[in-house]
Amino acid sequence: MPAPYPAEFRADVVRVARKREATFAQIAKDFGISEATLHNWIRKADIEEGARPGLKEADAAEIRELKKRTRLLEQENEILRRAAAYFAKELPPK
Repeated sequence: MPAPYPAEFRADVVRVARKREATFAQIAKDFGISEATLHNWIRKADIEEGARPGLKEADAAEIRELKKRTRLLEQENEILRRAAAYFAKELPPK
């Protein structure tokens, strides 16, 4: 997978594309990216600016972090549940 382009570069390309002084194909060629990449960057910029519905990058990052935390807590809970079951079998009845 190629390295991601810097945010400043993406913002500049989107800004040029929004001026509509050339076709998307020409702009993509001039900047050395694919036309699909240009369309993706414009779509993401519209979402970040609120012009198009969708999940903003900050929200997506928060969701990823919360899912990671949930997985960890579920693993810890499973370990504690198994430990409790193990020790319940080992202890003699009173």
